[in-house]
Amino acid sequence: MQKDVCVSNNNCIKFVDLFCGIGGFRIGLTRMGYECVFSCDIDKGCRDVYNWNFFEIPESDIKDVSAKDVPDHDLLCAGFPCQPFSISGKKKGFLDVRGSLFFEICRIIMEKNPKVVFLENVKHLIHHDSGNTLNAIIYELEGMGYNVSWKVLNATEFGLPQNRERVIIIASKGKAFDFEKVKLFNRTTLEEFLDKADNFEYLSPENYTLIENPKKQPSGLIFAGYRNKSIRKKGVRQGTEYLSRVHKQPNRIYSSNGVHPTLPSQESSGRFYILISDGRVRKLTINECYRIMGFPEDFIKANTVVEQYKQIGNSVCIPMIESISESIFDQFFI
Repeated sequence: MQKDVCVSNNNCIKFVDLFCGIGGFRIGLTRMGYECVFSCDIDKGCRDVYNWNFFEIPESDIKDVSAKDVPDHDLLCAGFPCQPFSISGKKKGFLDVRGSLFFEICRIIMEKNPKVVFLENVKHLIHHDSGNTLNAIIYELEGMGYNVSWKVLNATEFGLPQNRERVIIIASKGKAFDFEKVKLFNRTTLEEFLDKADNFEYLSPENYTLIENPKKQPSGLIFAGYRNKSIRKKGVRQGTEYLSRVHKQPNRIYSSNGVHPTLPSQESSGRFYILISDGRVRKLTINECYRIMGFPEDFIKANTVVEQYKQIGNSVCIPMIESISESIFDQFFI
């Protein structure tokens, strides 16, 4: 249910959508009644999709945006570039030009002084440089007068069948944000989110191997098998070749009775194969990928499948954004 976050003088709580991508933050926040007053993203493909869905062309490079020109707002949101901190990248952090974009966020915060700052990034941010990177982020935010709280949350905690852990940082004026008040939802399985009919891409039985009696991991993942592709053999003990650690992610097959691994932005060909309830193995469709991120069925996607996979892998889980934004309202704007 949408929450009314407009105050008595009919001015809704305003937010800015930095590094907006294709609009995951915007969908979650506007569903809760917040009003977006500014957006930006350097990627033209993302700006096009954003425009098609929200009828607004975001500004481009944040470094070219004057902080004074950003409209006044109550909430600053930013899923700032995660590649510098991701285990899938080179983990250069602030040495990477994308990592330094955090300080562009600080530049806008110092000028506009929003009541709340809502940041999202990959889980590995908390481990990067032995925790020094996260400490630096907290130090900068506290230096601007904010109380800072952070927590690693998983999409599985918000009713989505995807093991996608993200660190959420909430910086607020006055009291600190209490993550214990964020509403969580029951776990679901991938099976509940699958299309019943489509032109599915099945694997022939000779192209994969299934594991007998696969076990569900604490994360909800069920590693069920692997594609019969060339794998790393050096240093692998005889009889352990089936273990998932010797298979690159695109070769792995997961059961739809569990959850799906994190959808990565690097897997632009979408090699996500699942074992479905009838015992066959097929590729997860692009529509199913968007669904397990919480995007609406009528969301307008990029023109090419490569861009679609890249963009959804870089996006945010919408139900997580909704639940956090609802708690932000309850804790700071009532």
